[in-house]
Amino acid sequence: MAEVEILKILEGVKDPEIPVLSLIDLGVVRRVKSQANGKVVISITPTYSGCPAVKVMKDDIIEALHNEGVESVEVKEVITPAWTTDWITQDARKRLLEYGIAPPVEGTVDKSGLMENPVVVACPQCASTNTRMISQFGSTACKALYQCNDCKEPFDYFKCLK
Repeated sequence: MAEVEILKILEGVKDPEIPVLSLIDLGVVRRVKSQANGKVVISITPTYSGCPAVKVMKDDIIEALHNEGVESVEVKEVITPAWTTDWITQDARKRLLEYGIAPPVEGTVDKSGLMENPVVVACPQCASTNTRMISQFGSTACKALYQCNDCKEPFDYFKCLK
């Protein structure tokens, strides 16, 4: 099977923690290699080292390819270079916002827990920038928990990692 066809299949493999995004959208799928013997090797980089969703990601990739007739699949975990939010597609950033998760602020590195001036994060509900971080860790390690001071709604912020 051609690598472009494999990528098309992988566009349907959703992130287990953010089901509105695929592993392709997040930039988790790093490499696709179709070997002459029919084996397909997929390299993925998790958003965090030790991410608890990696096993599910691997299993979902294998299942999606098996469902399309690819018998031999290997999924490798590649940790260098480290995953960065720069790899999230622009379309995925829009879908995060529509889903209620503030996308990472481009051009920043999230060190707000260490600095006096935290990054300004707009509320995905009302777009106010009058927000505050409640916890460095939200529903998953790759997200922080914020609250809007205007509409009072809590929301996840997908941390910016470089």
